[in-house]
Amino acid sequence: MADRAAAVTLPGGGRANARFRAVLNAVVPEAAGLAENEWQEAQAIIARALALRPPKVRRQIGLFMRVLDVTSFVRHGRTLSALPVGDATRLLESLSRSKLLLLRRGVWGVRTLAFMGYYARAEAARAIGYRASAAGWSARPEAHRR
Repeated sequence: MADRAAAVTLPGGGRANARFRAVLNAVVPEAAGLAENEWQEAQAIIARALALRPPKVRRQIGLFMRVLDVTSFVRHGRTLSALPVGDATRLLESLSRSKLLLLRRGVWGVRTLAFMGYYARAEAARAIGYRASAAGWSARPEAHRR
């Protein structure tokens, strides 16, 4: 699986994976501690979610990731992936309050993808105690003992 995940390319050009990683680190501070294989797993989760979307949506996300890079460069003289995490977080927060609806939507969209990539990993689910099951409550008999 790691070889397959390593080949994943996210929307947004050649630097897209680095941009998504910068967004992930900005919105989920714990993500900075991900090992390379864990980051590849998060990438694969994001890629699978995007694969279900129409090509137009994937292009829009890729364009927005480029907009983040340009905005970062204009404001800080560095691309998004080269920014310190605190600066990237402040950049995303400021864009999430923009007067332009498209910018706000874009930030919320990539933020959602980042959360999905991080928290849909089995290790993250275990770390936060998430034990949902397709079997419902019957998979957790201790919940019925109250």
